[in-house]
Amino acid sequence: MAKSWVNSAERIGSDLHLELVEAGGRRAALIGALREAVREGRLAPGTRLPPYRSLAADLGVARNTVADAYAELVAEGWLSARQGSGTRVADRAEPLRQADRTPRKAPRAPGPRHDLRQGTPDASAFPRAAWLASCRRALQQAPNEVFGPGDPAGRIELREALTEYLARARGVRTEPDRIVICSGFAHGLRLLFGSPGRVLAGPLAVEAYGLPFHRELLAAAGVRTVPLSLDDQGARVDRLARERAVLLTPAHQFPTGGPLHAERRAAVVDWARARGGVVVEDDYDGEFRYDRRPVGAVQGLDPERVILLGSVSKSLSPAVRLGWMVLPGRYVDGVLAAKGEREAWASVLDQLSLADFIVSGSYDRHVRRMRQRYRSRRDRLVAALAAHAPHVEVTGVAAGLHAVLRLPPGTERSAVKAAGWQGVALDGLAEFRHPATDMPAQDGLVVGYATPSEHAYGAALEALCQVLPPEADKPPRASR
Repeated sequence: MAKSWVNSAERIGSDLHLELVEAGGRRAALIGALREAVREGRLAPGTRLPPYRSLAADLGVARNTVADAYAELVAEGWLSARQGSGTRVADRAEPLRQADRTPRKAPRAPGPRHDLRQGTPDASAFPRAAWLASCRRALQQAPNEVFGPGDPAGRIELREALTEYLARARGVRTEPDRIVICSGFAHGLRLLFGSPGRVLAGPLAVEAYGLPFHRELLAAAGVRTVPLSLDDQGARVDRLARERAVLLTPAHQFPTGGPLHAERRAAVVDWARARGGVVVEDDYDGEFRYDRRPVGAVQGLDPERVILLGSVSKSLSPAVRLGWMVLPGRYVDGVLAAKGEREAWASVLDQLSLADFIVSGSYDRHVRRMRQRYRSRRDRLVAALAAHAPHVEVTGVAAGLHAVLRLPPGTERSAVKAAGWQGVALDGLAEFRHPATDMPAQDGLVVGYATPSEHAYGAALEALCQVLPPEADKPPRASR
């Protein structure tokens, strides 16, 4: 509830409007309104304020409320009070000049009605109860040292839990002292390529399609990236030459989909051994497989030639800023030096909570539940396209959290624009293409089917089908 008061000119010399919003009480509302009037210059220095009784009567509040408000503002220096001269605005309470006032931020534009962008899981599915239980257990059992400076390698509890989990779920071969905790994949890249000591140097081979954010991060660090073209067997690792390292998404190529073929997995390890190079493996969604057997990490083929980076951004939530680097022994000291002497990135309490979440089995249960949910959404997407846009080919759907919709040549840009007009947020395939690749461009849409909440997914699919380009006209049959 808000109350207004407008004084008469003869009372304090100028018209004044006070808006009292009583959410925090009348006394606090009056103090806030008077402060604001002084700040804005509506109450000039030296202006005499009305007596307690008069203002209380005008506002319909108790006299003591006005007296207390005046007293607090006098103590703060906004007002001054002298016997016989009443209460006045302090001379030093200068109003802000117009140029000094902080401009108010424009209201944030409303988000899209339907969010089908790739890269994020269903936020509404975060396992709040199970995570809270792990947080409580972790906090109750935490030794006192937890509340001191953190180890840059990460808590041993989490590194031990990850050693067991990654061996079981991803075929990773490592030890706790070869794992360094980070705050996500991008942080891991910065530690490897962007640190002053620079653990790894370029040139770095990358897949012809990938996240532009990662390329920008590497470019900012002065690392030149060399694109490797793709085919139905994954990255063309046979084209690796004088690069010192290669960055791959071998379990599920991002964003085009599909695993790196077994022969190429072996070939890239052979290249690293012969070249003295290293494979940087982005295992970004290794848990989500639907129509094929899980593909283990390339790291398992040669732990001394592969650096594996993973996180919980897709499996749990990007809000839990935790990831891991599984390193060959020779890189551990360099990465720890890049991190610094103390943990500055990943909350130690979150590390302990994640360790408990894994050891208790809650992480496995959550992944199984979400795998079923995302598979159902993938099936609904494929069915909707088959019914409403059978001419659109869907690829990359055997795994992961997104699909690629192949479009007729020349239609991608108009489809993305039409989607924006209809309030559908999604990405065009061209956004992910390396600018230096000689691989032919392909028109397509990258559709994230994990992002919407369960109740919003059906409407999102309907909107998507409405913005897809129609089937190209077929040439007329020749008459005989």
